[in-house]
Amino acid sequence: MTDDDAFRAATRAVREEIDPAPEERERLSAAAAELVDRCEAAVADIGVDADALLVGSTARGTWISGDRDIDVFVRFPPDLDRERLEAYGLRVGDEVLPEGGEEYAEHPYVTGEFRGFDVDLVPCYDVASATEIQSAVDRTPFHTEYLRERLDEASAADVRLAKQFLKGVGAYGSDLRTQGFSGYLVELLVLAYGGFRPFVEAAADWHPPVRLDPEDHGTATFDDPLVVIDPTDPGRNVAAVLSRANVARVQHYARELLDDPRADLFFPDPPEPLSADAVRGHVERRGTTPVAVRFDAPDVVEDQLYPQLRKSLSGVTDELDRRGFDVLRATAFADDDAVLLAELAVAELPAVERHEGPPVHVREHAAGFYGKYDGGDAYGPFVDGDRYVVERERDHRSAAGFLRSDALFDVALGATVEEALRAEYDVLVGGDVAELAEAFGRELARYFSPRP
Repeated sequence: MTDDDAFRAATRAVREEIDPAPEERERLSAAAAELVDRCEAAVADIGVDADALLVGSTARGTWISGDRDIDVFVRFPPDLDRERLEAYGLRVGDEVLPEGGEEYAEHPYVTGEFRGFDVDLVPCYDVASATEIQSAVDRTPFHTEYLRERLDEASAADVRLAKQFLKGVGAYGSDLRTQGFSGYLVELLVLAYGGFRPFVEAAADWHPPVRLDPEDHGTATFDDPLVVIDPTDPGRNVAAVLSRANVARVQHYARELLDDPRADLFFPDPPEPLSADAVRGHVERRGTTPVAVRFDAPDVVEDQLYPQLRKSLSGVTDELDRRGFDVLRATAFADDDAVLLAELAVAELPAVERHEGPPVHVREHAAGFYGKYDGGDAYGPFVDGDRYVVERERDHRSAAGFLRSDALFDVALGATVEEALRAEYDVLVGGDVAELAEAFGRELARYFSPRP
């Protein structure tokens, strides 16, 4: 079997799993049409000039079999004030989905279940172009219109393959936890490259920064590894949320798929959660000192939580490195609890640390440094090269000592993370991090068996 034959066989097997069957398409189409009708009836009762529009992958035929999501946007006049937009949007949502609940993004919207599907009913402004948006969701109808004019069944099928591939390698989703590829971005990439395989071949050879401009807008510049200029909004990079790690991850697996085409890259088995004993075994084998800060996860949505966890992890690890504990690797994860985990190459430091002062010839500063330490408990001051130097007592000989001290709050922390830490937290050291296995066994399995 040639590589081309193997690639076709693999993608054919994947399509058998992910392409919606005709009866599944009919059920979704009927439910979506009824939702749009109900929304427009509810709008008519209000007496405002508005309409309802099916958007997203269900409108474009790029949804994967088993997906249960339907997104309907209710477009209101652009001169309607924000307060009435929100009130009317919730009124329509409550009438169409009486058992639904309220969620909040840039403004509130209603989510619920209808005919077995998960539905979002979102109000937006019916603006003339995506460059005139008044809220972030206003551009979504333009995305739908742009793609519906360009996607046919063949390209929609390739989009589904691309989505499933990105899901399989862990790079699909534009939420701030994943920092991956959005559905809209995938659709644009498949169209730009001319299909799933050309997209994979291109990704395998990307040399970031990569720039694509489907409508040749050619003006805005961005400092991102992948730049795809929004064809409906020239000032926006559709790939802005995409992390460098996910770009590299996709490159790795694109090469792997081309070198060894197989369906299991699209449907990997999740790792088995590690037991506490297995975690202790990894710690002993590696000979490192893991430390974990565990606290109640802040009660915020994931798109707020994970940027704050990353900021806090960076602040903590930067300070651990600065203090000499040599961070080997670090990660953060959350459920009911949140965890900042750092693995250290240095378990304990000497009682003293070297502290360099200014060059002796910088008279005023040098004199101030000398006067501060002369006659004190430090070793020195003495001259090393052209500088005054002292060897002074170290504040914290262990990372745990630092993490348990008020000095932790001197590092850059996310606001709600800092609030949660000030309420209460505990520090686990060495083999004690095995306590995390009960709640985070799968995350620890990924940590101790890292893959691209």
